[in-house]
Parts: sequence; structure tokens; C-alpha cells
Amino acid sequence: MQLSRKTLAAALIALAMSTAGSVQAQETTLRLSNWLPPSHPVVKDIMVPWAEQVAEATEGRVEVQILDAPLGPPPAHFDLVSSGAADIGFSAHSYTPGRFTLTEIAELPFLTPSSEANSVALWNVWSNMLAEQNEHAGVKVLALFGHGPGHLFTTDRAVSPMSELEGAKIRVAGAITDQLVQGLGMVSVQAPSSESYELLSNGVADGIVFPYESVPFFRLDDVVTNGLRVDGGLYNVSFFFVMNQAKFDSLSEEDRAAIDSVSGEALVRMAGQAWDAADAAGLAALEGKVTFHDATEEERATIEEDANAIYDRVRAGYEAKGVDFDAALAMFREELEKAAP
Repeated sequence: MQLSRKTLAAALIALAMSTAGSVQAQETTLRLSNWLPPSHPVVKDIMVPWAEQVAEATEGRVEVQILDAPLGPPPAHFDLVSSGAADIGFSAHSYTPGRFTLTEIAELPFLTPSSEANSVALWNVWSNMLAEQNEHAGVKVLALFGHGPGHLFTTDRAVSPMSELEGAKIRVAGAITDQLVQGLGMVSVQAPSSESYELLSNGVADGIVFPYESVPFFRLDDVVTNGLRVDGGLYNVSFFFVMNQAKFDSLSEEDRAAIDSVSGEALVRMAGQAWDAADAAGLAALEGKVTFHDATEEERATIEEDANAIYDRVRAGYEAKGVDFDAALAMFREELEKAAP
């Protein structure tokens, strides 16, 4: 039986539409909401390479689009992703105080000089002991990582003896640094990192707690003059990098496996190495501009006494969720040792 020209044309159009729909169904664009400048190490050395790895691993079926403008402020990014407003996002756990109590273990003082070691230790402890507590409900956790050790920088205040810091106004972010500076007799000023230059240059704050990388990145290398350091850092900050769970589940099994292959510990290590490299470059940029003072034994003892209250508070947060803090900390330190570069 011969088909009429009209019937044949209709069949060809239907086939073409079906084929186009099939191709389209195989291609997915994931929107990554980014609130940092494109030149920041988190973007250029972590997010961009990971997006390229996703495209390669999925043979082009999944594209990650890093948005030119964020869909909301940094503290909103977990909810933006869990609600589906953004497919992927990242932020600091400490930007929403009280919400993520278990990841504070990676923010404690004196732990390690290495972002890579800190990030890998956090990922492994979270994977083995903390994930089941479901603090990241509604999202697929792609990576958890930390920046390098944080130090105290001041504009013109001396950092030794520590009595010179009494009453100094210090920009902080999150519960760990807030408790740290207040315990040492300083006044905390809560503000996002993007406001740090204005705060310090206008005299609203006398100093800031930051890793090496952030000082020149936020143009503070011509504003701060003194730095206080201790081995392992005064604090750290942990970050989440997450994807909407429903969006992840909607992908094919093959593409989910491909994304997993370039996420998790592989991404965590890449993030830690990128931040360590950025810290090394940041420290080099501060040479001749910032006078560093490494805490004496007596000064470190003072800081450690202050830090005991921080450790106790984090322990209480663990106990409230039925998690053994001492066991988690012991594992964390073991993982730090194994992951040390």
C-alpha cells in the first residue's frame, strides 16, 4: 500500500520532532548560582574545572552554567538549591549560624595548616559519621571543603602583647570566630567578606580574621599592617557544594554516576589544593606589607584557654544530636594526618 504525499510528509515531520525531542532529552543544563567574582579561586580553580569535568564525564549530555549573577545572597544559597530555585550552589556553613552544627568540627582552632588535609578530613568524617544526621536535607552533597587556616589582621593595632587587642573591633563571620574574638576581649563585627574593605578603610573595624588568600583578594593588603598567627590557624571555615536532590535524581543513571566520579573526594582534594595554592600566593603578596607575629608560648596558652570554650560548645552541639564528639574529633585528626600533603 502506497502512502499519500500528505501522509508521508506528516510521518517525516513526526519522526523529526521525535528525534529532536530525544536529543533534547539527553541534554541537561544545570544552573550554578555563584556569588563570588569570577577571579576568585573558588570560581576559577574549583567551580570552572569541575564544570568542565562534568561535561567531559557525561560526554556533553550535562552542561553546568555558572550564572553571571547570584540568585540570592550567600546565606540563602542552601535554601535556593534545596527548593530548586538553583540547581547547584555553594556557601559557607557559618553564614547560617546554628543550622550546621556538625561541620563546625572542621572550623576549630589549631587543626592544620593545610586546606587539602582539612577538606579531606571533613569529607571522610562527614561521610562516615555525620551524613546520617541529615543536616543537608533536600540536596545532593557534591563536596564539603575548608579554606586555609585563618589568622588575625589589624590596621594599626599591635597584636602583641595581646592586651593591645583589648576592645578592638574585629570583622568575623560565624559562631567560631565570633566566640574566639569575644573570648579574647575583642568586639566582633558580623559582616560578609565583601564588606571587609569598607569596614576597615573607614575605621568601622580595627581588624579582620581571614586566611592569607583573602587579604589581597579583597584589597586589604594596603589597609592591614599587622598579623597574628598560631600553628594550625586560629580558625577555619567549612563550605558546602550541593545540588538539588530532585534534579540529580532526574538525570539518567549513567549521568549520575558520571557526576559522582568527578565529585566527592576527588572534588574535595581539588578544592583543598586550589585553596592551598591561593594561600601561598596570598602570603607572597603580603611580603613587605604585613608584619607577622607568631604567637609566643604564653600567648598561645592564652588563645588555647579561650578555645576550650569553643571546643566545649561544639561538643554540646554534637551531644544534642547524639553524636560522639570525641570519637569524631579523633577520626578527624587521624584523617588530617593521612591527608597531610
